[in-house]
Amino acid sequence: MVTAPLTPDALAQVSTIGPYFALATGHRPDAEGFRPLTDLYEDRGALEECVRAVSGRLGTDQPRVAASTLHLGTASRLWSIALGSATLTGRVPDLAPDRLWWRLPVSGPLDLWLPDLREVDQEPLQALHHTVSVQNLAPWADAVRNVSGVSPHTLRGNATSALIGAHRVLLTRAPAPSLPAVPLVRALLEQPPLAGTGTYRTTPPGPLAFRRRSCCLYYRVPGAGTCGDCVLNPKEKTS
Repeated sequence: MVTAPLTPDALAQVSTIGPYFALATGHRPDAEGFRPLTDLYEDRGALEECVRAVSGRLGTDQPRVAASTLHLGTASRLWSIALGSATLTGRVPDLAPDRLWWRLPVSGPLDLWLPDLREVDQEPLQALHHTVSVQNLAPWADAVRNVSGVSPHTLRGNATSALIGAHRVLLTRAPAPSLPAVPLVRALLEQPPLAGTGTYRTTPPGPLAFRRRSCCLYYRVPGAGTCGDCVLNPKEKTS
């Protein structure tokens, strides 16, 4: 495992895994429009504006659907960055919402920027739980629920689906990391807020197979179907 301090170059390598893993650090000349992530969690108007923008992109007039989709996409960004860094470098960046900045691009998930790179001074599992679940997912769920009324059950399921999706991409695009992803993910699934959100099993040597106990509501988007881990999908036959 890499034991050197986390560097911008290391995060740049994580960013090459895919768009959800991308995190800009340091100075950037195109910083116009960025705001601290705390604004999205605490400024009701900013979050409502984001939900309206996502509603327009999805072509839905149901704010709960757009809010759940925004919540899931943002959770996916956070888990991807943190888990990708943990598995490739053995280090986890401090993604505290007063240090992490965001803006909504023309398309795709939130654009994230960490002006001042700092790592969490904990072992990878504890660091992942702290900087994603505690510092971000808890206030993020509260904000989305207060604005849209999406149920806590759905939001917890979204958080787990986001983690499962991140580890699947990692196993596909970074098959030989410094730190195995699956044990980290299994341990996170046993802790709140992810514990009890679904059932999972190991499929060696591949990713965890997961079925959530809730639905993210995306199937209500015109022309969309259910996600692969959705509770609405028929159960797999066991014999």
